[in-house]
Amino acid sequence: MAISNSSASLVNTGPAAATTKKKLFAAFAICFISTLFGGVVTMLMSVYLPVAVKDLLGNVGDEKLNDISAAINSLFIFGWMFGGIAWGIICDRIGRSRSVMLSTACYGLFTLTTAFSPNWILASASRFMSGFGVGGVLVTTTILISEIWPEKKRAIALGILSVSIPIGFFGAGAINNLLPDWRQAFMTGIAPLALSVLSFFVLEESEKWKAKKISDDKNEKMSRLLFAKEYKKNILSGSVIFGAMLIGLWAIFSWAPTWAQNIAAPADAQQLRGLVVMIMASGGLAGSFVSGWIANALGVRKTMMVCFVVCFVMSFVLFKLSTSVAPLLYVELSVLAFFFGISQGALAVYIPLLFPVHVRAAATGFCFNIGRLFTGTVVFFIGALVAFLGGYGNAIFIFSFIFLIGWAATYLSNEGQTISIDNKIDNRNT
Repeated sequence: MAISNSSASLVNTGPAAATTKKKLFAAFAICFISTLFGGVVTMLMSVYLPVAVKDLLGNVGDEKLNDISAAINSLFIFGWMFGGIAWGIICDRIGRSRSVMLSTACYGLFTLTTAFSPNWILASASRFMSGFGVGGVLVTTTILISEIWPEKKRAIALGILSVSIPIGFFGAGAINNLLPDWRQAFMTGIAPLALSVLSFFVLEESEKWKAKKISDDKNEKMSRLLFAKEYKKNILSGSVIFGAMLIGLWAIFSWAPTWAQNIAAPADAQQLRGLVVMIMASGGLAGSFVSGWIANALGVRKTMMVCFVVCFVMSFVLFKLSTSVAPLLYVELSVLAFFFGISQGALAVYIPLLFPVHVRAAATGFCFNIGRLFTGTVVFFIGALVAFLGGYGNAIFIFSFIFLIGWAATYLSNEGQTISIDNKIDNRNT
């Protein structure tokens, strides 16, 4: 979501290209809308999950429903992870604008195939490929904006771009409340497909990419540097810290709508699922917006530690103490989502600080995507363990203990202690 965008903003491949305001606006609009719909597609299955899986499977037991639901959610996250890695490579090979266009088309196309899936196997494959495209869009749009935008205003542009994902989450909740048929909802894949066609005619290539392609020899050197022994501790630390928050966030965001449905009256289930997603998205958006000021006041490391503690406490309050739908439940959800949002902004600053400039983007991307590998596994196991652990609330809370692991890893890490290296290496690789 916002994390990937911030890490890519560290890319700096030369002087900013002279680009007219009109072309800048067109590029930003396409990238913003693409990532916004990426957010919609990300959460769309979560809000429709109970009805969609039941429609695909027919009359089967709850255990089977939970297993298939878990598989569908997990495959999307795995697709996102592989997409984040693969599209970064593709982007360097074929260019920024074409990568934005193709990754947008990818998730748009497979959102449509989800709508027409006759069975859960095809739906699962479509969700994997949708995730593959969304993971790519988060990388390609950010790299394009970071390379074409004037340097003085680049951080502002990328900050606004990062807001598009939670707006998309909110949009998924709104769609759920407008369209009761889940297949109709997934027809929204037409919008990113149309956007990809438009970008073919409007979106111009980054002058930086055209002026300087990274050689295969340099890529090999950078890979060796990334996994050098002096970076191993920080790579492990960064992966654990990012992964802990991501696992907890996705476990809750993926299963909270289904949990809420199970404690609500049947007549209110559909509206409640959409409302839960919109509340979480709104809270996350507000938290992301203020995260910079909070991190400056407390320090990034302390901010992350506070986020881990509050998220764990609120998970206990929500999923262990809440047994019915009441106004207080919405407040609790908002607080939890607010600190999730703060953590996203803080992580975008914190993880890159663990690495020196010449390996910063690569190392940050590695930490982010390894986290998604474990996240997909955890999201699957929550569904598989619902019956064993006595309900969705218990299952989600058990996995929220990951926040305590993240707190410990943050406490033991060194804020901003990047690794010094001989400038000759930077000169040799640039």
